[in-house]
Amino acid sequence: MSRNREPFASLLLYSALKWTVVSPILQVYFRGRIYGAENIPQTGPLVVVSNHASNYDPPLVSYCVRRPVAYMAKEELFKIPILKQVIELYGAYPVSRGSADRSAIRAALKYLDEGWAVGVFLQGTRTPDGRITDPKRGAALIAGKAKVPLLPVCLWGTQEIEQKGAVTPRSVPVTVRIGELIDAPSSTDKEELEAITKQCAATINALHDLGR
Repeated sequence: MSRNREPFASLLLYSALKWTVVSPILQVYFRGRIYGAENIPQTGPLVVVSNHASNYDPPLVSYCVRRPVAYMAKEELFKIPILKQVIELYGAYPVSRGSADRSAIRAALKYLDEGWAVGVFLQGTRTPDGRITDPKRGAALIAGKAKVPLLPVCLWGTQEIEQKGAVTPRSVPVTVRIGELIDAPSSTDKEELEAITKQCAATINALHDLGR
């Protein structure tokens, strides 16, 4: 049976981390700006698609959409006592090396059925300038199978946060822009998934072009 909201314990942990850690970092250290918050549905399953340029992106996206966002994480992290329970509450789900596509899709569909927002980086990996050049169909496939809308989110400036050899993140300006909802694909036909994927990529890149 599907739910309309994430578990209460997950919402509690999300709120605690949001206000004690992520909010000060984004608002003060990164001088964060957020646009388009009115486009975010606060309840119900949702696929959040975004660009990806740093390891700081998942908590920043989750903070800006004002609700927990479930992301895949390395299977090894779930073998560490206490950490396993914490990251599961926060929405992380394990993905085995070599079978990421199948296991990620199954886990994402389970979270969506429970009322979560599920996050997918559209290119599947970090890009050097934050722009999407080779989008993957995974997000559209998940949205099509679950019959839920996609929310495009653009992170601008996060590629400058991490510098090779540096221990601490750089204090750089970060802007997050949230686009309008994109309807779920009506089928999992390859051509339709490709069209939705290109629409998501074009929307995020257009938001990225707006800059700071």
